[in-house]
Amino acid sequence: MKKDVILKKLGKNIVRLREKAGLSQAQLALRCDKDRQNLNRLEKGRINPTVYFLSEIAAELNVPLKDLLDFE
Repeated sequence: MKKDVILKKLGKNIVRLREKAGLSQAQLALRCDKDRQNLNRLEKGRINPTVYFLSEIAAELNVPLKDLLDFE
């Protein structure tokens, strides 16, 4: 899989899990101490996040880190 495809799938998973948790982008960004624009770029697959950033997101969504990366 190409990098851009992986990043877009990752972003879609984050959106799905965030919406399932009932959180807005702004709420999740605040909980992770990030700016909303940065989270927006992540959800659109425009940035390659660090593992630490992903672990913060997973923790705030109350899901295992592997759930963010669970795509085919």
